[in-house]
Amino acid sequence: MSNPMRPPRAPRPSALPRPLTRPRAWTGPAARPALSAAALTGALLLAGCSGTAETEPPGSTSAKVNPSPSATPTWAPLTGKPQVIPAVREFHQADGRGWRPSKGARVVVPAGEKSNVADEAQRMANDLGLGIVYGDQSVRPGDIEVKLTGKNSDNNVPVKSAADEAYTLKAAGTKLTLTAPTDAGIFYGTRTVKQAVRAAGGLPEGTIEDRPDRPQRGMSLDNARKPFSQNWIEARLREIADLKLNQFQLHFSDDQGFRIQSDTHPEIVSADHLTKAQVRQIIALARTLHISVVPELDSPGHLGAVLDHYPALQLRNVQGRVIPGAIDISNPKSAPLIDSLLKEMSELFTNPEGAPAYWHLGGDEYQALMSSSPATKYPQLARAARQKYGSRGTIEDLTTGWLNDRQKTVEAKGKNRIEAWNDGFFAGGVVSAPKSRMVDYWTGTEAGKRDPAEYFHEGRNVMNFNDAFLYYVLGEPNQFTYPTGQRIYQSWTPMVLRGTRPVAVPASMTGPDRIPGARFAIWCDRAQAQTVEQVAAGIRLPLAALAQKTWDPRTPALSWADFKALAGRV
Repeated sequence: MSNPMRPPRAPRPSALPRPLTRPRAWTGPAARPALSAAALTGALLLAGCSGTAETEPPGSTSAKVNPSPSATPTWAPLTGKPQVIPAVREFHQADGRGWRPSKGARVVVPAGEKSNVADEAQRMANDLGLGIVYGDQSVRPGDIEVKLTGKNSDNNVPVKSAADEAYTLKAAGTKLTLTAPTDAGIFYGTRTVKQAVRAAGGLPEGTIEDRPDRPQRGMSLDNARKPFSQNWIEARLREIADLKLNQFQLHFSDDQGFRIQSDTHPEIVSADHLTKAQVRQIIALARTLHISVVPELDSPGHLGAVLDHYPALQLRNVQGRVIPGAIDISNPKSAPLIDSLLKEMSELFTNPEGAPAYWHLGGDEYQALMSSSPATKYPQLARAARQKYGSRGTIEDLTTGWLNDRQKTVEAKGKNRIEAWNDGFFAGGVVSAPKSRMVDYWTGTEAGKRDPAEYFHEGRNVMNFNDAFLYYVLGEPNQFTYPTGQRIYQSWTPMVLRGTRPVAVPASMTGPDRIPGARFAIWCDRAQAQTVEQVAAGIRLPLAALAQKTWDPRTPALSWADFKALAGRV
């Protein structure tokens, strides 16, 4: 997962392994927070208004932006299906000209400026260059009316299922109406409008009924091996939000770096890191974009940056050789060190009351368990396991107990959605992981790794991180190749957890309740292999393909060539 190790890792290169060509400049959604002036001008020319020319700047709350109630925009009719990524689930076409952004058109928010959909409406108005009005206003030709159908009054209300992310868009009589049960649904409706304008100038006449298939859809970033700036991260948040992805996992600690400011252990922090203020700003932006942040502090492996300052806690084998990155979980001083960091970081990554509060424990690639004879090579661990769990206790039990204790630490800080990598779960032991802990399945290629079907039969839920499709590993070490959007689009589904075939379990075990979704992961094993601009360009189409395949379970209607072309427009 976070340190792919199919064969033993080659030494980290000090320079690029081969010449790299710079991809074309990235032009994804995050690069354009609003329509360009040229694009908007074109849209307005297409949607020439037959009424008055009086206008006010975007964002105006005046009711006089288009003072003539009889003014009706005129434009060429829009035909076909809405052109957006991911494609809408249902579209019921009707006769009419559809809707385009037009001169003097407004976003109308009947619930008022203080309502919990006001920020989503304002964002759409900014994206489209439209005015906005609040309260009891008449909806005129060309306007977009935004209405919440649910009873939630709080802003950014936590969603509990994919149904909470549903929305309806109706284009009729040159007006557009957006309704949803939550402000998350409203937000996704605004993303559909924004993309449709970019791709085709607007929406055809008819009604869209849209909702996601999988409730968890996202991206994971290794910020430990290669530091990414706040601006880069925030640009990706905007990009994935436009694709209706709703999770961002941040792997901020590994052997190569600890990338977040720590006040309890400042000595472990890498020179190039995010301050706590920057992390709070990232979290705040994610929240406005209806994205949940999933922090990951990996243990008991991948702790090199921490253990460089605590050499007495490094794991050693029977010959006394230090095992890089691994902490000695038999040492009574190890748990307090990691718990102090977990507590500090849990307090930094806050969650609104009632919202899912995620935490990723890591748990992968603990080097003691990757040995052919763990008990022989690490007798101190075997001895500690027997002391804690009796004569049948194993190093697997000791490792499970370690993760269970770390889970209790973050749960005491309010975290209620706990995850770990699949190679941190073991079968047949004296002690087992709680069933509530999500299995993040990334690999089945390492020796002894369990088939994903086993986790379902144990009653566990599994998140899809299939490294054959969803792992973007810088430098392509250990037989990895950069994933392509085409391969995800044509050959992968959430049920393909390992290799290239769906998991061999009954269909009743592969629904959204058991496989809640997937994340696309960027790992920086060879940090210098690509620039951050190249990474952004390389992940653009894979993210779009992931968005499509987690939003709609059906075979996509567009060919890959047409989907790729559409991605270039939206």
